[in-house]
Amino acid sequence: MPKPGPRLRLADVAERAGVSLATASRALAGREGVSAEVADRIRQISQDLGYIANPYARTLAGGASSTVGLVVHQVDDPYFSEIAGGVIQIADEQSLLVQICHSGRDPDHELRQIRHLTAQQVGIIIIAGSGYTDARIEAEAREALSAYRRTGGRVAVIGRHSLGVDAVLPDNEAGGHALATHLLSLGHRRIAIAAGTPGLTTVVDRQAGVASALRQHGIDLDDLPIVHTDFTRDGGKAAADRIVQEHPETTAIVALNDAMAIGVLSALRARGISVPERMSVVGFDDVSVAADLAPSLTTVRLPMMDMGRMALELALKPAAARPRRRATGQTLMIRDSSGPVPR
Repeated sequence: MPKPGPRLRLADVAERAGVSLATASRALAGREGVSAEVADRIRQISQDLGYIANPYARTLAGGASSTVGLVVHQVDDPYFSEIAGGVIQIADEQSLLVQICHSGRDPDHELRQIRHLTAQQVGIIIIAGSGYTDARIEAEAREALSAYRRTGGRVAVIGRHSLGVDAVLPDNEAGGHALATHLLSLGHRRIAIAAGTPGLTTVVDRQAGVASALRQHGIDLDDLPIVHTDFTRDGGKAAADRIVQEHPETTAIVALNDAMAIGVLSALRARGISVPERMSVVGFDDVSVAADLAPSLTTVRLPMMDMGRMALELALKPAAARPRRRATGQTLMIRDSSGPVPR
């Protein structure tokens, strides 16, 4: 058996698996063109043999290690655009290039992106966006990142709790609490939630904050309409349509991100429902257009540019014995889309 370690060649893995060198390379990089069964077998053989690719030693002259791979859920969501802006700002200062990848909130696609960036020999991987409530999904991502770090790669994440790496963590629960407390102070009790994609930890955390504020006023979250749709503008429109049709008594809608809130406002406008006179609407994130909407959006501000900067700064620091955590804080921005409960 070949000796494990950096001297082991990819050809040894391919030979043991009975596949071509190209197939072994695609499988370990998470690229398409290899069946899931074969790819899993090749990865297991690689692990059993102790094969560890060390792309950084091979490609310093090519400059691949000066690239930052940034994986986001949705490239056209202003939340991720602003985070990317912060990453790019620090990258420019350090003469680094940023490659942005789009996962579409698909955990399997995200895992392929991580493996692809590893194969491309980027020096840093940053993952921005919610984690998943499925422990199996998180374990697979954690394993892929651990393998990447063993080769010398650096990692930081934004909004992920359980990947075992440096993390920037938005104050999602505190923000949800602030939004619900604001609506309750205006007299609202018939509140509905446009909750976004189920299975995302961001949805769970923000919803938990709303629930804690409701409990302080003797209201159970389970008694409120909660509509799960895509965490997007179109998802917000769909959620608002369902809320209005199925729960016409509602006086306020909590959208768990601003993209959804924009969709909610659009749906209400199309139905001739005035905001905030008939329906209050609040969002979460405070994307750059939130203050310019008509009406301007009450929301929770997260420092998204700073979050991007903080993540890359963490990745550039020497490795620590334990994962570092950076909380972001949050600020309630009260604007024109929320008002007293209608009489």
